[in-house]
Amino acid sequence: MATKRVEPRDYRERPSRLSGAVVWTRVATGAPGDTRPVLPDGCMDLLWTEGRLFVAGPDTRAYVPPDMEPGRRFVGIRFPPGTAPAFLGVPAHELRDQRVELADLWSAAEARRLTERVDDAADPMAVLEAVAAERAARTEVPDPLLAHIVASLDAGHSVARTAADAGINARLLHRRSLPAFGYGPKTLARVLRLQRALALARDGVSYADTAAVAGFADQAHLARDVRELTGVPLSALLGG
Repeated sequence: MATKRVEPRDYRERPSRLSGAVVWTRVATGAPGDTRPVLPDGCMDLLWTEGRLFVAGPDTRAYVPPDMEPGRRFVGIRFPPGTAPAFLGVPAHELRDQRVELADLWSAAEARRLTERVDDAADPMAVLEAVAAERAARTEVPDPLLAHIVASLDAGHSVARTAADAGINARLLHRRSLPAFGYGPKTLARVLRLQRALALARDGVSYADTAAVAGFADQAHLARDVRELTGVPLSALLGG
């Protein structure tokens, strides 16, 4: 899933050597508005900050981070939709709308060892990526069906068509989606549609055309969905 992101100056990212993933880093500035909301995107992240490794589960609404002291650094790996559960060994729906310590998912000893490894690194971003790559090499490749579901829904296809093209019924599609994405295909489709709309609007496309191209019924539908998923109007997101 490719979406254009508008990020603050204290943030940078690059493609990961893990297929489809992104590694990123951000330093808290302590400036007003520094705790920008994290918007739903269907992804999950493994994150490090000094002395801590934790996981951001799939969001169904905007997450507002707590205030952070200036200079605190965060490094993360953002996994594309459907791929993190195999890596973590935990169904996505158990982490929905949560931030969970890695020690609660893996053994405390392993989580402590990995945290110390990243803590001691001159380049935490590279070491966190190496840790993830080592773990990924020991896990099964995600079911290809999951990539089909994401691609189909992100193309604006209906849940019914997505299921039919995959050769399964809608009930099975829903059952397969929960552990992979953290929610059913209708919610995933809604989140992906939000990201498509944000990418278009940030490129200067009018709200009416954004609604039509992204797959909303009309501009009012776009405005309603954005507010419900993010808590603020589209104009406020673009202004921020």
